[in-house]
Amino acid sequence: MIHFKPFSRRLHRNVKAVSPAISTVILTGTIVALLSVAVVFVNNFLWARLAESDFNSAKQFMQTIGLQIDDVAWTAGRKATVRYSSAYGTVDFLPSALNYTVYVKTQGSGNYQFFASYKVGILLFNVDVSRFSLYDGYYELIYPATVENLTITGTSAPVARVFGVEKLTPPMSNGSFVRVVIAPSVRLLFSNITEQSGSTIYTRLYLPVLVRGDAQGSSQSVTLTGTSIAANTIDRVTSIKVTVDFPANTSQQGFDASFFHFPSLTQVIDIPLGYSDSVLELYSGEVKVELGVHA
Repeated sequence: MIHFKPFSRRLHRNVKAVSPAISTVILTGTIVALLSVAVVFVNNFLWARLAESDFNSAKQFMQTIGLQIDDVAWTAGRKATVRYSSAYGTVDFLPSALNYTVYVKTQGSGNYQFFASYKVGILLFNVDVSRFSLYDGYYELIYPATVENLTITGTSAPVARVFGVEKLTPPMSNGSFVRVVIAPSVRLLFSNITEQSGSTIYTRLYLPVLVRGDAQGSSQSVTLTGTSIAANTIDRVTSIKVTVDFPANTSQQGFDASFFHFPSLTQVIDIPLGYSDSVLELYSGEVKVELGVHA
């Protein structure tokens, strides 16, 4: 007779079970690793949303600054302070970033002659692209809604363009930022006066000239002060040419035509016919810009 050994004994002898303590450690470690990844993701997501909120708030803040420039530029001594709150953004001022030049053509003259030139600064709200970024080459005109010419026409037209832009290094030499920018612009107005001796058409140009103030503080605010107003006048004008260019010291840093996105760098303004005289009045209002100083 043949006898068989029980198979169950060998099975229990060869199989080793994992202890409950080791299983608990493995599961706990896995859960901790998953939670760490989730916490990092959520933290980065929340900080990115905060930076995005900073940038969106800066659009409204810089638009308010642009309107305040128009308020203070034409009254010497007027002052306005606008405050902001930002975790990642900082406001900077770049002097002499734009150079506006006006040429005129008068009766009896076939060529344009130099009339006036102004170097003006710009305001920038900067957010480092490591905190928030859209894409390299991003551009958005914030205010006004549309701009078709170098000058902006109308009694309610602003004297500053507000736009968002992102350019990286290179070509920008001062860092990679997504920015909201205030760039002073020329307002154009036409009016006419009729008298017994005839009718006269007036072409009026308004340009705020932003200059850096002496005082600089640490609070999150921008203070604007109107310091002086100048007027240049010439009559018998038949045509006006307005140009903008970029001084070498700023264009070499990347603040050139591709940064500002002007619809054109030159605009010719032809004076309507049928008037006995034509007068050009060019008004420039100097505005001192101080950062971090309360009024």
